[in-house]
Amino acid sequence: MAEIIKRLPALPAERALRVISGRWKPVILYHLFETPKRLSELKRLIPDISQKVLIQQLREMEEHGLVHREIFRQVPPRVDYSATALGLSLQPVLLALCEWGQRHAAELNELDRIAECVIKPVRAAADHFDSRNRREPHTSLT
Repeated sequence: MAEIIKRLPALPAERALRVISGRWKPVILYHLFETPKRLSELKRLIPDISQKVLIQQLREMEEHGLVHREIFRQVPPRVDYSATALGLSLQPVLLALCEWGQRHAAELNELDRIAECVIKPVRAAADHFDSRNRREPHTSLT
């Protein structure tokens, strides 16, 4: 992951935008804020995304430490995706962007596409992150 981070831009805001940029990354993260989800659950929650793009976006977020992928060795195999502590730290950022979008929907000619901004308060990382089965992601972007 350090190699990927080194290729990111040096300006902190530009770096942050690069990590969360993509049409679907904020939407995927939004759905992972509350509880871990399986790929099929995410696909059901985001019907307009193709399976290929969903997997690609999840992999990119996993490489940047925003998402954790957990494989359960069972039959049939199960894979859960969850937001890491680093991913959860984006909750207030995404809420602010959502509120900005609502406030300026008329100016952006998006009045017909307004959705409610409902992001629950950030959960404690300990509630979300099972330290017995997962390692804490590297959170430095420098």
